[in-house]
Amino acid sequence: MNVSYRWLSDYIDLSGIAAKELAEMMTRGGIEIDSVPSRNAGVSGVVVGYVKTREKHPDADKLSVCTIDAGTGEDLQIVCGAANIGADMKVPVAMIGAKLPGGLDIKRAKLRGVESQGMICSARELGINDKLLPKEQQEGILILPDDTEIGRDILDVLALNDSILELDLTPNRSDCLSMLGVAYEVAALTGRPLNLPEPKKDIFPTADVASDHVRVSISAKEQCSLYTARYIKGVKIAPAPQWMQNRLIAAGVRPINNIVDITNYVMLEYGQPLHAFDAAKVAGGRIDVRLAQPAETLVTLDDQERKLEPQMLVIADAEKAIALAGVMGGANSEVTAETTDIILESAKFDGGTVRRTSRQLGLRSEASARFEKEVDPSRVRDALDRAAGLIARYAEGLVTEGIAEAEVSVQQPANVEITLGRINGMLGTELSKLEIKTIFSRLNFAAEVSGDGIWTVSIPSRRGDITRDVDLIEEVARLHGYDEIPTTLIDGATTAGSLTKPQAIRRELRSILTGAGLHETICYSVTSVQRTTLFKELSGDAKPIPLAMPMSEERSVLRTNLIPSLLDAAAYNLSRKNNELALFEIGNVYLTDEETLTRLPQEKPRLSLLLSGNRRSAAWNRSAEPVDFYDAKGILEKLFERLGLSGKIAYLAAQPAGFHPGRTAAITIHTERGDETIGYVGQLHPELQRDFDLPDTYVAELELASIYEYADRHIEYRTLPRYPAMERDIAVVVDRGVAGGALTDAIAASAGELLESVKVFDVYTGERIGSDKKSVALALVYRHGDRTLTDEEVTETHARVLTQLEQSFGAELRK
Repeated sequence: MNVSYRWLSDYIDLSGIAAKELAEMMTRGGIEIDSVPSRNAGVSGVVVGYVKTREKHPDADKLSVCTIDAGTGEDLQIVCGAANIGADMKVPVAMIGAKLPGGLDIKRAKLRGVESQGMICSARELGINDKLLPKEQQEGILILPDDTEIGRDILDVLALNDSILELDLTPNRSDCLSMLGVAYEVAALTGRPLNLPEPKKDIFPTADVASDHVRVSISAKEQCSLYTARYIKGVKIAPAPQWMQNRLIAAGVRPINNIVDITNYVMLEYGQPLHAFDAAKVAGGRIDVRLAQPAETLVTLDDQERKLEPQMLVIADAEKAIALAGVMGGANSEVTAETTDIILESAKFDGGTVRRTSRQLGLRSEASARFEKEVDPSRVRDALDRAAGLIARYAEGLVTEGIAEAEVSVQQPANVEITLGRINGMLGTELSKLEIKTIFSRLNFAAEVSGDGIWTVSIPSRRGDITRDVDLIEEVARLHGYDEIPTTLIDGATTAGSLTKPQAIRRELRSILTGAGLHETICYSVTSVQRTTLFKELSGDAKPIPLAMPMSEERSVLRTNLIPSLLDAAAYNLSRKNNELALFEIGNVYLTDEETLTRLPQEKPRLSLLLSGNRRSAAWNRSAEPVDFYDAKGILEKLFERLGLSGKIAYLAAQPAGFHPGRTAAITIHTERGDETIGYVGQLHPELQRDFDLPDTYVAELELASIYEYADRHIEYRTLPRYPAMERDIAVVVDRGVAGGALTDAIAASAGELLESVKVFDVYTGERIGSDKKSVALALVYRHGDRTLTDEEVTETHARVLTQLEQSFGAELRK
């Protein structure tokens, strides 16, 4: 919001307070001011001149020689190159000795042999952004209104001796999206009285009644609570007065004509957007506020055809939509130079409806920015009357009697109760009742205190951000002065900050995986529908959740597993010759069993990793070593070990969709609820490798919820062994379907506490032992922590192990 210091001074006496002092005061009071630029970019010595004559330069086709009356008593001869210069015009004239932006000094000069005693200026040469001028003024010299006083300083004429306060508003302070809102704020900060405009000052109604010309109704009662309209006859379309154009330009709004400029001016003044319809183009003289019809379209004022959707709010006449409510008017009811009668609109539209319409159509406007944040319902009629009065004065319009309106509900002012003790307790101050009452008075809040000391504060509708007692306390704090609030010690119990268990585990996971040489990726949480069909065991029966406004088909639904995102990242890297890949991602997946959402989806945290390329590159003394299944499994084993889960994790052969059928394992965790599958690790299916143009690639994905629940990051230390171990190696022949993990589990169960470790160190298959058999070699280590084992103890335990293997798996010792 750009606020003109001169315009603001119309509503409140700012004498003795410079623009920069006011900006500092407002910033300290909670309304941040980004900057306070001056409208004068370095202009001096420029006055209003009257072009008495214009003649062609004798030696230049594109130059003119003008005789100028600049109010000095002597005519000036000035050579001008602008094509739009002509006699009987009033223009800005830079006198000899004048200064212009960019360090330009005006001196006496000769142009093609003709003396020039100054310079006729364009808007750009005066430091004005010509894009904010009416279109006809954007080229050539700046032409001033005919009633401009000759010889008057151009700084006064164009209001360039002004400063702009650039407000950086937070969303809750939408009341300051208007000059009156800012005036109320400054009045509260300074304690000075307000001088508010009189809305009906220039309205002298005709004998006609507005309701005879226009009828108003509201069909969409939830989206519009109040709609008002005035009917104004006999308007004359012309440029707005210069002072009004100056204020619009200062606010960053381009003047167009008196009717449009007045609606914009009142919008900036009251914060209430208005719109003017050409009454002759409103069929049946009827206006209805309704929702758009299926397949309805509207060409807006920017000449773009908009396809409307049923949830969008429109203003319609008896035949068609004529405006997008709160966003932009329609070209089919636009005020033009031929317009004579207008219907002036002022309404209270639902902010959420306007916001959704604006976003869906990608159409933002000054009006929508205000409606989105909810306008003040008490100003709807005042703004309408104010605009009607200005149209009567500056467009010679005849305002008909009364207002045509429809109202669904009336917003009652909010009342908030608070006590002096609550205020001082929250702020740590010792403010008195009189000081609190004074602050409420400066805010223009009516306040009454009961016998038991409870204040009842009536909140005006312009301050929709104040709904609770803490909001009032904030108002007291900022007006009393944040610098005046004493520093006090924190009172009450304090809690040391710490990470939650899931946060600590995620941090540990990142440390482990990056320490293992993996790089973390952060991928999109949105993907394509086709990607969600991959790895069905990881997604279950989850339905893809579509986005309301996807950026593309490849990013149209929420992901149901992480691996496809890593595959995209791997393919992207490989296409750029980054061949050794070790990636991981910790992120959420989104699961639901509903085709159309009626409740929030499940948001589940997961870990995914990917390995591809070589574990070790080729060198002069070794060949390259490609990664394999055991690299991925080994990383997971290290991870589970660090999280205290090694004894609870098991790997079982599996054939989930998307994985290699013979090189994949399901990962299970043993819990009090039984064994749960928490993910898979394995090689990517060859067909998928071809689809993504990848070499042998190994992936894994884990549910983190169970890991969060059962991880035990407590580290236990053991002393080095004092007694010797006894080792036994065995090779047993079993069926090929017997898993090595099953053998080691059986050995551990039968050997008891004397067994320190057991591991598989070789597997042999071949014709010598049968096509359906395999030989598994295992290394067993026996040790007792308090004494040396005897041969007899180990032999007895080892025999028990062999018996268990024979009984459970039909194992035979290989000879």
